Amino acid sequence: MSLMSEATPATRALSRLGVAFRVHHYRVDERRDVSYGEAVAAALGVDPPRVFKTLVALVDGEPVVAIVPVVSVMSLKRLAKAAGGKRAAMAATRDAERLTGYVVGGISPFGRRRRLRVFCDRSVVGFDTVFVSGGRRGIQLEVSPDDLVRVTEAVLADLAA
Repeated sequence: MSLMSEATPATRALSRLGVAFRVHHYRVDERRDVSYGEAVAAALGVDPPRVFKTLVALVDGEPVVAIVPVVSVMSLKRLAKAAGGKRAAMAATRDAERLTGYVVGGISPFGRRRRLRVFCDRSVVGFDTVFVSGGRRGIQLEVSPDDLVRVTEAVLADLAA
């Protein structure tokens, strides 16, 4: 990382921990007939299953983070089960932003404002590197799945519906 404009809480956290990562900048045409995450993958020129979105949900009222491929829909039922709960629901945008310190669409699994339990879709282990938000729209971080799971202390589970 060479430009200070690239510094986000996510990049600072990874640098502080000595984790190897690459910063990728992108621009997407949001008018495309694909999801925002799939548009990000296209802009980066990578296979969409390698790009993961970071979501905030509530499991029995407890806020948690879920990391799933952008090409998938997260199963709230599977998330609840992985977290040992009965019910899960997506957090309101305002709550997700307050809990993480990031704007929705740029929530990173790294450098969050509040420590939350993290659950990551098991498919992450099938890649040498994956892409996650760098803390704002327009920045993706490429990291090894091992580092993603280790740094976030994620529990691996089948989360995709």
